[in-house]
Amino acid sequence: MKPQTLILRTAGTNCDAETAYAFELAGAGCEKVHINRILQEPSLLDRFQLLAFPGGFSYGDDIAAGRILANQIAHHLRDDLRRFVEAGKPVIGICNGFQVLVKTDLLPGPLVGRSGQTCTLTHNDCGRFVDRWIHLAPRSEKCIWTRGIAPLELPIAHGEGKFIPPDEAYRKALWDNDQIALTYARPDGSPADGQAPFNPNGSIDDIAGVCDASGLVFGLMPHPERYVDATQHPSWTSTRPLPAHGRGLQVFQNAIAHVRDAVGAGV
Repeated sequence: MKPQTLILRTAGTNCDAETAYAFELAGAGCEKVHINRILQEPSLLDRFQLLAFPGGFSYGDDIAAGRILANQIAHHLRDDLRRFVEAGKPVIGICNGFQVLVKTDLLPGPLVGRSGQTCTLTHNDCGRFVDRWIHLAPRSEKCIWTRGIAPLELPIAHGEGKFIPPDEAYRKALWDNDQIALTYARPDGSPADGQAPFNPNGSIDDIAGVCDASGLVFGLMPHPERYVDATQHPSWTSTRPLPAHGRGLQVFQNAIAHVRDAVGAGV
């Protein structure tokens, strides 16, 4: 039986189809489900082994990016999602989905005595929406989504992607606890060191993606679902031999492999 992925959508979500395709290409079944159905019947989560919060502009990003959907999650589904993760089931939030997760207590999670929303994703330093390809360096062995992935390129498309921890103690704890999953890098793989355009938004420590303490919940600003086919890369016409797949596909393959191997993952 294929692992089943719930693609959670709501008004303004616009990357649900691409995210579903990425999971299907990686070997999972998918169902796109509106948040209202889950709010009415939270037990629907039990049917799935993976959960994705795709990109877009949930509720038009009114108030702040991802804030309204995050409030729905925090006030109505916190315990259900906690049980989902405790069962060994992976969760990913991409771009707006990342913004949603950091505005709950799911990412990065409790550290150094802090709980609830601890970090934020705010406006890019350049003050505008940025849509381009960037280089990334995987950092975490704990994160099941990025484990074993080599440095790669992925596209970004966001206006509020600057990751900010609450204080120095929490920032250091993220590194010490191996929860920094991805950082922005230069083309040669060296750190971006906060410099644009390599760090496209001014994120502290060049942070592009983080995981929770379990390594199961992962959020990132870049879009791996937009590079699952080799022809999606802008230089594909000059690349020979052409790879079978885009580099973003491994993110989804990693999670599906975890689900198939993990005890209590429901398959």
